[in-house]
Amino acid sequence: MDTMLGTRLRTQQSNSQNGRENSPWTSGLGMKLEAVTPFLGKYRPFVGRCCQTCTPKSWEFLFHRSIMDLGFCNVILVKEENTRFRGWLVRRLCYFLWSLEQHVPPCWDVSQKVMESTGVQDVISGRAPGGAGEGQVPSPVKKEVQRILGHIQAPPRPFLLRLFSWVVLRFLNCLFLNVQLHKGHLKMVHKASQTQDSPLVLLSTHKSLVDGILLPFVLLSQGLGVVRVAWDPCACSPVLRALLRKLGALFLPPEANLSLDSSEGVLARAVVQAVVEQLLVSRQPLLIFLEELPGTQGPWLSALGQAWLGLVVQAVQTGVVQDAMLVPVAVTYDLVPDVCDTHHATAPLGLWTGALAVLHSLRGWCCGPQVCARVHLAQPFSLQEFTTNSRSCWGSRQTMEQLLQPIVLGQSTVVPDTEKEQEWTPITGPLLALKEEDQLLVRRLSRHTLNASVASSAVMSTAIMATLLLFKHQKLLGEFSWLTEETLLRGFDVGFSGQLRCLVRHTLSLLRAHVALLRIHQGDLLVVTRPGPGLMHLARLSAQLLPAFLNEALGACAVRALLASKVPPEGPWELQGIELLGQNELYRQVLLLLHLLPQDMLLLQPCQSSYCYCQEVLDRLIQCGLLVAEETPGSRQACDTGRRRLRAKLLWKPSGDFTDSDSDDFEEAEGRYFRLSQQSRCPDFFLFLCRLLNPLLKAFAQAATFLHQGRLPDTVSGYVEQLFQFLQATAQEDGFFECADPSLAIKAVWTFRDLGVLQQTPSPAGPMLHLSPTFASQDNQEKLEQFIQQFICS
Repeated sequence: MDTMLGTRLRTQQSNSQNGRENSPWTSGLGMKLEAVTPFLGKYRPFVGRCCQTCTPKSWEFLFHRSIMDLGFCNVILVKEENTRFRGWLVRRLCYFLWSLEQHVPPCWDVSQKVMESTGVQDVISGRAPGGAGEGQVPSPVKKEVQRILGHIQAPPRPFLLRLFSWVVLRFLNCLFLNVQLHKGHLKMVHKASQTQDSPLVLLSTHKSLVDGILLPFVLLSQGLGVVRVAWDPCACSPVLRALLRKLGALFLPPEANLSLDSSEGVLARAVVQAVVEQLLVSRQPLLIFLEELPGTQGPWLSALGQAWLGLVVQAVQTGVVQDAMLVPVAVTYDLVPDVCDTHHATAPLGLWTGALAVLHSLRGWCCGPQVCARVHLAQPFSLQEFTTNSRSCWGSRQTMEQLLQPIVLGQSTVVPDTEKEQEWTPITGPLLALKEEDQLLVRRLSRHTLNASVASSAVMSTAIMATLLLFKHQKLLGEFSWLTEETLLRGFDVGFSGQLRCLVRHTLSLLRAHVALLRIHQGDLLVVTRPGPGLMHLARLSAQLLPAFLNEALGACAVRALLASKVPPEGPWELQGIELLGQNELYRQVLLLLHLLPQDMLLLQPCQSSYCYCQEVLDRLIQCGLLVAEETPGSRQACDTGRRRLRAKLLWKPSGDFTDSDSDDFEEAEGRYFRLSQQSRCPDFFLFLCRLLNPLLKAFAQAATFLHQGRLPDTVSGYVEQLFQFLQATAQEDGFFECADPSLAIKAVWTFRDLGVLQQTPSPAGPMLHLSPTFASQDNQEKLEQFIQQFICS
């Protein structure tokens, strides 16, 4: 059914005050509804700092407090003042003149240096496995090296780069209202490139194909030089690849993914490694995307991105360059440009099809309000420093089946405090050539960098509005201000500013395809969400808000699971607040939820132990006011620090000590208890946090229900399609369309495979899925569904 939401957009301040007083969330927080107060400078958090545990020297050296006040700039705003010339003609040709003045460093042909590199010479002369044999270098092998090198790259053409900058500048001004970049972030990157004798490697998220055009343009216009972009060769046609190579693009040759004992594969990997080494030695910036495009039917983390990152790690470890400065990068949009939506999933994007898609996109975007974009450059950090410090944080690892299956089946109650081994991203040829220890280093580095990129990403207004619409809030004006400030208080930036009413109107106009606006009496608006695909789109936008509230959402679902075993879930909040919640019990539920949820979604820092993360979740629940400490009779008060067991162990530990001794603190928590806070705003806030994880958890629960209906054995893609159709049919019945998403169906199938519910066996048609004998019984299937249902708050 349609959701009717009243949005107060009156101009009288008194009406806004009345709306604030009637809101259960905003009444206790003292929100001001006339303007969004956090945009006065001092309230906006400075995001993007690197990890102080893994890279303490980079954290201190590449940052100064003064850069926090530099503000933002619009990188696509080019005027007469941005050129050396003045006059009425310059004002009309300023884009073209600005493009001609861009400094393009000379890029030399490195084919001879690649041919003379140690790795290529070893393969050609036969000193490496799979080589061509001893003796004189044969001419056919040289031609093969030249062919592989031509597939990877071409010398960038300065004229084409300037012409392309002019075209891109006009395209971006038609597509976006503005593209914001923080000057402080830019200054940190400039400082790292100038003071450190190391190349820059930019590791980015990937929201759209436009990222591959936008980021090189921004970095070139800001004086960072020609950025070499590692593109996916499967996403572009041969003609488009040839053009992109002349603009600085890099493509991995298909031979690089061949087996390790293939002579062609060994030669291709040696050439690719030599190309990366020459790029790093010449200090040309390299851009690598660590994510797959949204909508890709596969893992979220990019196998191609990890392969390129592995080549950089190998170059540093072999001493070709002493170090490399890694820069986490992210791009956020109000709405992701749909230039590639109709092309990237079906066929490679060609030159003409790409031009037609751009024209179609411009025509669609020009008919309505323009969107905003934000480019985030987080604090650079040293790869050498990260490699040295991160290895000391590695602990034991267990599979998801070993961790959770005994608990799901009721065979054990002990939750191991170890890291979950869950790798969904396949390992490609260049990464397979590394040692197993280095492969693990690359995967951890990918997650660590993506965690930094996501943490520095701004939350856009469409994500906040979509969340409020999905959760059926009745007063959008006041709740928009509340949720904005709650996001900023958690250290996440927002990608908008201005008057509150203007923001709400602009955001609703951006979402006009998924909501209906109806005018009613006294100047109010009714916002009606459209069911079906409209709700699914709002759910995808709402997912951008999850990283800001992830700790609290995990804690709220853990509290929900703990209360489900003590009081009826539909009971009043006052009844649930009577129950005492032990700290050990909360830790256990949080650990269970951490092991259940996909690792690619959580993106936990590898340097943080599970116990430390559980403690952080509990601290967040206390800080936001959901839990209050309860002093039990005869126990030492929580504020009493005098009666510590100083003789047994010290009060402190080194920051890098993440051994199993952390679990000793569970014993100290034996007498600590908490209750749910009885403040008036807490029930709604608790429900809000639980609902953030509801789409994924409900998809898991429905996948457990589908086990006895699914047709097995089947291929992985076939069973995913079966489950997706079941999710769609269920959504039509209960109206919960948020979990009817193909990506959630994939996550559910892969999670059940790791849990041991589904077993995968090879076959000529591809990997086949079978129902595990353990979960063939209806009783165990019901136990699995009950285990998942305990975390869901309806």
